[in-house]
Amino acid sequence: MNAGPMNARELLRAGRSEPCSPWPRWVLTPEQWHAFAAALKDEPALALLGLWADTLHVHALLHDETEEAFFPVSVPVQDGGYAALSPVRPAAAWFERMIRDLWGHRAEGARDARPWLDFGLWPNAAPLSARPQPRAGGAPEEPEFLPVEGHDTHVVPVGPVHAGIIEPGHFRFSAQGEMIGRLEIRLGFLHKGTLSLMRSKSPRAAARFAARLSGDSTVAHSSAFARAAEAASGTEAPPRGVALRAVMAELERLANHLGDCGAVPNDAAFAFLLARFGFLRETMLRAAAAAFGHRLMMDLVVPGGVAVDMLPGGAEAIRAALAIVEAELPELTRIYEDTASLTDRVVGTGKLAPALARAFAAGGFVGRASGRAFDARRTPGYPPYDRLTFEVPVLEAGDVDARLRIRLAEIEASIGLIRALLADLPGGMTSVALPLASGEGIGWAEGFRGDIWHWIRLDAGQIAAVFMRDPSWLQWPLLESAIRGNIVADFPLCNKSFNCSYSGHDL
Repeated sequence: MNAGPMNARELLRAGRSEPCSPWPRWVLTPEQWHAFAAALKDEPALALLGLWADTLHVHALLHDETEEAFFPVSVPVQDGGYAALSPVRPAAAWFERMIRDLWGHRAEGARDARPWLDFGLWPNAAPLSARPQPRAGGAPEEPEFLPVEGHDTHVVPVGPVHAGIIEPGHFRFSAQGEMIGRLEIRLGFLHKGTLSLMRSKSPRAAARFAARLSGDSTVAHSSAFARAAEAASGTEAPPRGVALRAVMAELERLANHLGDCGAVPNDAAFAFLLARFGFLRETMLRAAAAAFGHRLMMDLVVPGGVAVDMLPGGAEAIRAALAIVEAELPELTRIYEDTASLTDRVVGTGKLAPALARAFAAGGFVGRASGRAFDARRTPGYPPYDRLTFEVPVLEAGDVDARLRIRLAEIEASIGLIRALLADLPGGMTSVALPLASGEGIGWAEGFRGDIWHWIRLDAGQIAAVFMRDPSWLQWPLLESAIRGNIVADFPLCNKSFNCSYSGHDL
């Protein structure tokens, strides 16, 4: 009797195991990868967290939500191509376009083969490939957008240059009257060549680039990068350094959520909450500066620990700031809930279906407002959160209101976490040196937007290959869906409720 075809989980483990910390990386043959890509259709619980490449391989990170297991998996590129995942995992589409632009690897059978980060202005095509191809010069081709169809449909192009101090991104609306039928987002305007700049540097030197991938998440990205470098080099950060990282991370989460809780109502013309939440955000930033010497705490989390210890009086400054937030938060929440003109704008607006949030493995307040409870502090988890108790709020409504309410609940949770961390700070060293080791590792952190993932390969202490995945990679495409059926005037409100990172996505 012949056994049936292997499922996706069996195909994963059928590959060759390569050392990678904390999970082995499974290398599939092109034939196995092709079968694996097809089998994913019947395995919705295998969530795609990221897709990237190096000069010879394409890599993916998957989360088995049934067994709570994580699988790095790779395939060697054959004749310049590999089997696309986008037909069965739509979230792979933008990653595949990015891989083609940076490494030159083609996704065979991809749902979308248009350029993504490369606008034709780089001096070399496929700059991260083994042999970048020089360009002849001349005017770049015009970007290609999806065709507009339908009776009385018109196009509203917005950006990439926007009013005010706003990062660049292009939004192309297809609308009938004021009703949006489709939104197509075009990013890449903030591409900085970060991955190339990090290669051939030590993790300590490259940490500055990780810290600047998305400045509002500098602590979270620095923490994920540090954990990846520590995993690759077999290093463990000291307990005090680990605890201080968590204090910084929760301060960062608090400041960003407070800012968003004012900015979202402001896009519905309710400026009072912008002023008061802006004041509270500034209070937390000043406390961070008093405790660690920098308002955003940039460059303070490094591979091996943290760069500085808490300054004298820092804990007291943080506790005083938390007391100010705690005193005003209930009244601001009441004002938000009791202002009918505001709730009329946010309740039911920009709804993201829970099934779509799960299909794209959306993290953070975007996913949790649509029923997906994933939080990297718990799964797979990391110190010191493994010894802390905290709630992960989850709602099902998936609208602007739900995304704001998740933020409000997380503010309260972060206040409790910071108090617990300050009450039990370990003593001892704040950092250790990394050895000049060779190895491969994956690191993660829960930023204010959601789960962040970094992968690094070291060769004698120098970075041979690296990739950094911001939560926005999986959230921007969902904004395209959430805005459908809303009026054009509600796009700023929906966009701010997602608050995706342009820079973090654009690499």
